[in-house]
Amino acid sequence: MERLMICGIDEAGRGPVLGPLVVAAVMVEDDAALRKIGVRDSKKLSSARREDLALRILEMSTVQMEVAEAGEIDEARSGMSLNELEVEMFASLIERMRPETAYVDSCESDEIGFSRKISARLSYKPKMVCENKADDRYPVVSAASIIAKTHRDALMKLLEERLCEPIGSGYCSDPTTCAFLKSWIDRTGGLPPHTRKSWETAQKALSLAKNARITDWD
Repeated sequence: MERLMICGIDEAGRGPVLGPLVVAAVMVEDDAALRKIGVRDSKKLSSARREDLALRILEMSTVQMEVAEAGEIDEARSGMSLNELEVEMFASLIERMRPETAYVDSCESDEIGFSRKISARLSYKPKMVCENKADDRYPVVSAASIIAKTHRDALMKLLEERLCEPIGSGYCSDPTTCAFLKSWIDRTGGLPPHTRKSWETAQKALSLAKNARITDWD
């Protein structure tokens, strides 16, 4: 008898100026085991707790991910919105995993419209549950948010090692990230690798640095 599977999908790294966007899909037969280990929205968990839960999720479910690097995001945004890019990534995971029901954390207020956009890109018709804050309501989406967040954190640590200096989380609100961007621009006159150059924050930082150098000429 064919097992009826459910899948949760969520992302990490939608807004940062630096680093990748990670979308994760977690598929299980039911969410009982996920409830038992206490999965929650990744933003409400400590880093250590997320890492512990991620290992347990990997043991009890099928997991797949899609990663869009900063350059890929910039290229995609020349022809589509960030929301449309997420739709493409979500649909790609659902198509590969083919669950009977897909629970998706919607990035748009129009949840029905977001669901329809994903469904239009699929070759089959699963039941779609697209909701805002789904990562706080459905354990299978909470699990996906944990996997996406821990994987992105690991990728950011690798970038930090390659660049040989602290880069922070990549978010505009992170003082370490802001200091890194300013320092790099001051030294080189350009944006560092893995920066989303299409982001207003990146262009503003570059403009401010150039204006500062012009002021120094006076």
